[in-house]
Amino acid sequence: MEATNTTMKGWQRDNLENSMPDVHSSIHVPKNSGFFKTLMAYFGPGLMIAVGYMDPGNWATDIAGGAQFGYRLLSVVLISNLFAILLQHLALKLGIVTGRDLAQACRDHYSRPVAVGLWLLAEIAIAATDLAEVIGSAIALNLLFGLPLTVGILITGLDVLLLLYLQNKGFQTLERIVASLIFLIIGCFGYELIVSKPVVADVLNGLLPRPEVVTNPGMLYIAIGILGATVMPHNLYLHSSIVLTRNFDRNNEGRKSAIKFATIDSTVSLFLAFFINASILILSAATFHFSGNQHVADITDAHRLLDPILGVKLAGVLFAVALLASGQNSTLTGTLAGQIVMEGFLNLSVKPWLRRLITRLVAIVPALVVAILYGEHGTSELLVFSQVILSVQLSFAVVPLVSFTSDKLKMGRFVNPGWLKSVSWVVAVIIIGLNGYLLLDTLF
Repeated sequence: MEATNTTMKGWQRDNLENSMPDVHSSIHVPKNSGFFKTLMAYFGPGLMIAVGYMDPGNWATDIAGGAQFGYRLLSVVLISNLFAILLQHLALKLGIVTGRDLAQACRDHYSRPVAVGLWLLAEIAIAATDLAEVIGSAIALNLLFGLPLTVGILITGLDVLLLLYLQNKGFQTLERIVASLIFLIIGCFGYELIVSKPVVADVLNGLLPRPEVVTNPGMLYIAIGILGATVMPHNLYLHSSIVLTRNFDRNNEGRKSAIKFATIDSTVSLFLAFFINASILILSAATFHFSGNQHVADITDAHRLLDPILGVKLAGVLFAVALLASGQNSTLTGTLAGQIVMEGFLNLSVKPWLRRLITRLVAIVPALVVAILYGEHGTSELLVFSQVILSVQLSFAVVPLVSFTSDKLKMGRFVNPGWLKSVSWVVAVIIIGLNGYLLLDTLF
């Protein structure tokens, strides 16, 4: 199939390359088949995006927030999720309307040096994401089977073979694997919430924003960490591409329908991610904050204390199973994002196994060195550091995305309306400001 020809005035050149050409328009969308059947055809990309919002990098900030401050930071998890819903809507709209993913759009709009710079920043962000996945999976293997962290880190390198096998089975197979792992995580945390017996009224009260989040320095620091760990830059590139796997009509009516159904898919999926992130914080608050264990700040401590405090043998095991599922899920989507970024910015195709090998080595080597030299504590700190790297890069994905979707020449009739344009820029400024604060605070 030929690439979508987008010759709107706002673009410098025709779009001659499909994003992810091997799966572009490969999934059938039924016509005149009713709301529910059409929605099912679009259901999938949102779940793959939601994975990035529940990866192991989120766990440490949610655990620390719940242990130290109870339910009071739940509002931050909710607000971060609303930011994510907005930005993912813009990403899918960019892809559907223009036929370009965010990386291709940047390559067209910016000069070659700027585009290469943005590509390097995106690659660093993907390496940081992969680092969190490697460490998270290694910690999970350690907790479940007692494997040394160094051995767990090396085992995670073998998922290259798993990914190659799944990619050969078609894109919807990948989506189903991701969905299965997400519902496994939801099942694990559903059980954890039941046995931890949180006070429902206190949980609902925690969803209300409060001034002390800003006025309390300790609370503000963790709140920014939650935001930085929630909104993931590589997801914006990924979503703008994988939404194009659906074979919708490439005309105004077809695009309008695709935006509607893809937004429903994305929003529902991100609320599942919100449930998981909120569950981690609620579990931490109910288990640790109110039992005098406010010092708990990392995944290993949380796992060690769950069983004795809750008095339930399965709590720690299911916690580790959910962590392992989270790490493996993030691995699949991180690799796809890497392929999209490299092909989009550089117009350079790399075989999936080689792409995976390169990014995995970039993640494994520092994780292995830190595990050998500093052990468990060092890997926990490296996990937090990976989130700081992501925070820095986020602005360089958000600003082009908001700019492109607010440009009438680029988007035509689908340009962001005035209210959405204003809200999008406010969200972008908040993200830039908070992540800048987190970076300065971490460095100095």
